Order: sequence, then structure tokens, then C-alpha cells
Amino acid sequence: MLIIIPTPIGNMEDITLRALNELRSADLILAEDTRVSRKVLAHYDIHTPLRAYHMHNEHQIAKQIAEELQTGKKYCLVSDAGTPGISDPAYLLVKNCLENEIEVICLPGATAFVPALIKSGLPSDKFCFEGFLPHKKGRSTRLKLLSEEERTMIFYESVHRIEKTIEQFIEYFGTDRRASVSRELTKVFEETMNGTLGEISEKLKSGTIKGEFVIVVEGKK
Repeated sequence: MLIIIPTPIGNMEDITLRALNELRSADLILAEDTRVSRKVLAHYDIHTPLRAYHMHNEHQIAKQIAEELQTGKKYCLVSDAGTPGISDPAYLLVKNCLENEIEVICLPGATAFVPALIKSGLPSDKFCFEGFLPHKKGRSTRLKLLSEEERTMIFYESVHRIEKTIEQFIEYFGTDRRASVSRELTKVFEETMNGTLGEISEKLKSGTIKGEFVIVVEGKK
């Protein structure tokens, strides 16, 4: 059995009792970064062995892990923060497990884009999750395509690219398009900026920029 387990995106209390029980009873925990996951496990006095599973080795070991699970073991998969498979590795391992008739369970839990969407004030009945845009190749093509998207759009962005990304959104979506930018979700310095893309751009230029960002953008009317 493979169990996908969401972990806190900031506040350590944002983990379910079920998740903690599964982490304690597993034979092994597959972690995106064992150093990060070890801090979460130590906080809850969990001593299950860890093995690294990340974007740089998943192609090499996903099949091997599926073979190990066929012997009756129970593994948990976690990422550094949030739900594995949402801009983090999970797809290849889940695919290999299903192809080998291994049961896969995904627990509900923390993921950054849901609170950012709900508190944005933008329509949440229909939306598309874009995650991180391509850094170079295909970026302009993707933005041009999204300029016609009518659903609310959700993006992830790093502190190093947030200002440039907002400027590109202005170029493709227009300065008056409504948006919301959240950073440091669930942490002490959590902050959300609402307004037009033009207004948010000015706010970013006037303040100190830190943290990871979730950008929610209104769809084309």
C-alpha cells in the first residue's frame, strides 16, 4: 500500500490525526527532502525510517519502490510541504503502483492554493491550477493562451520571480485584471494583497518581498 500524506505548509498544527497515525505505522516514509521531513517527524516524535524520493531520482526508483510494495509493505509519500503531486513528485510512483495493482490512498490535508483561492474573493466555482509557469521555453506561448482563459487562474511563484511575473501578467492580461497574491500562508507573517494587477505591482515595489507566493488571477470576462 502507498499512502500519500499532505504535510503542513507552515503551521505545524496543520496535519491530521490520521496522517500522524499512518506515518507512525508505515514501514518507510518517502520524502522529497529528508532533512525537512525529519523536522516534522521530530516535532511529533515519529521515528519511521526515511528515504529520499524527489524529482531528480523518481525516474530511477519509482519502479523499484513499486516492486518493494508488492511484498506487502506500507510506504508513505510526503513532500516538503503540502500535498505530494501538486507541483511536487508523486505522479510516476502512483502510476507504477496502479500498474502493479498496489493500493494507493491519498489523505486530505494542506495545500497552498486552496486557502489562497478562497480568500482571494475571486470566483471559486470554476478555476484552473497552473502551478509554476515555464521559466523560459514556452512561457510566452502559455501566457498568450491563458489570456483567453475565462476561469479563475492559480499560479505558484518564487520570491525571485514574483515581480517579473506580475509585470508579464499585466502585459498579457491587462493592468485592470483583478488578482490576489498570498505569501507565507499559515505562517506568522501571512499576507494577502488584493486588487488589480497594476495595484499589486505597485505594492510589491514598495515593500520587502519574502516567502513563497500563490497568485490568483481573475479569468477573462
